[in-house]
This record gives sequence, structure tokens and C-alpha cells, in this order.
Amino acid sequence: MLFAWVLLEQAGLPVPSLPILLATGSMAAMGHVSVGMALLIAVIAAVIGDYGWYELGRHKGIKVLAFLCKMSLEPDSCVRQTESAFAKQGLRSLVVAKFIPGLSTAAPPLAGVFKLPVGKFLLFDSVGAFLWAGLYIGLGAAFAKQLREVEEKISQVGGSLLAAALIGLGLYLVWKLVKRQMFIRELRMARIDAETVKRMMDRGEEMVIVDLRHPKAIEQEPYTILGALRMTPEELSEKHEQIPRDRDVILYCT
Repeated sequence: MLFAWVLLEQAGLPVPSLPILLATGSMAAMGHVSVGMALLIAVIAAVIGDYGWYELGRHKGIKVLAFLCKMSLEPDSCVRQTESAFAKQGLRSLVVAKFIPGLSTAAPPLAGVFKLPVGKFLLFDSVGAFLWAGLYIGLGAAFAKQLREVEEKISQVGGSLLAAALIGLGLYLVWKLVKRQMFIRELRMARIDAETVKRMMDRGEEMVIVDLRHPKAIEQEPYTILGALRMTPEELSEKHEQIPRDRDVILYCT
């Protein structure tokens, strides 16, 4: 169960491994399982799942990250945030990725997108998986008594507790969805698709196109629109004077 649960989570399914890791640590404290064997199983399962995403990123490019971000609650900013975080930290991000929501799923395919050597990826990813699994198995062992008490309390009020948790989760998801729809509605009039831009260019209409893609994304697809200004969103405040104000300004990113 430990192997399957960790593997499914690292494969991208919404099945958090934290409860299983804590329970395993609690069982280890009671002598029912070996801590070393449990840790080895968890690390192997995590690395197998991560390596699959690494290979997808290496062969499919940034499209894999875009697919993952479509399943997140913040798809509009997910790609940019994860690209920037990984670009700044590089291999070190693999060590802490599993402790950071969002980066945990995105880091392995990003390592493939950025063409990191497979040996270094496996090394740093294994270290990260070891720290992640070791911490929670260790916490489960250290607080085995408290976890058993919590288990007893949950069994007593399990139905009402689960219902409250589901209602809270549902309200949160509805709030995020409403917020996102309001944001999209505000921007809808300011959006334009690629085909429309091409027709405007063919008609000779004057415009300024600003390429806001991340440098690593440009490395993956080294193409740009003729005459586009290239800068990152972080550089806009410093270089905005380069953008003419007497014509339409069109921004595009990943």
C-alpha cells in the first residue's frame, strides 16, 4: 500500500501520501514494520514516478508543464511561477520540491524540459525523496502515541469531521472558481488570439508585440514573432519606456 500510494501521488493523482507515511512511522514505532525498509520503499516509489515525469518533460517540452498547470487552481500563473522558481534554484529545487505545493509536481518535468543530466536528476531527486519520506515517517514514529489518540477521536466523530472537511473544501473550491471567472471576465475584452494578430500584421496595421516568455521557454522553442520586443515581466518596470504608446501593444507569454 505504501509503494502504490506514493507512486500514485508522484504520478499526479490527488492521493496525498502524508497520512500513509505518518501511519507507517507509527507502525514502525510499535515494531510492526522496518523503518529502513519503509523508507526505501517510499523513496523508490517516489523516484519512479518523478522519473516518468522527467522523461515526459525531456521529450514533450514545456507542453507537459502547461498540461499539469491546467489541473491547478491557479492555471494562469502556474507556468510562470514554477518556471521562475526552478530556474532560480535549479537542481537544489529537487531537494525541497516535495515540501512545496505545486513545485512538487512540476519540478521533475521541468528538470526534463531544462535538459538536466539524468544522473544528477536521479541523485538530487532521491535525496529530496529521502528527506521528504524520512521526515514524515520519523514524525509518525516520534508521535505514535498521539496519532493513536487522534485515530480514536476521529473514529468517534468520523462522520461529522469528514462532512465538515468536505464542506470546507467545497466552499474553498467554489470561491477560487468564482474569483477566477471574475478575473477572466475582466480580461476577456483585452485578449486576442494568434490568428487575429496574424491578420492584423498581414493588413499592415501598426502594433508593438512584447515577448514575455521565460528565457528557458525560449530555449525550448527558439522562435519569436518578427520585430517583437523581448523582456521578462520583471523587466517591464525598468524597460517600459521602450514600448511606444501610439499604437496597440500586444503581450504574449508561454
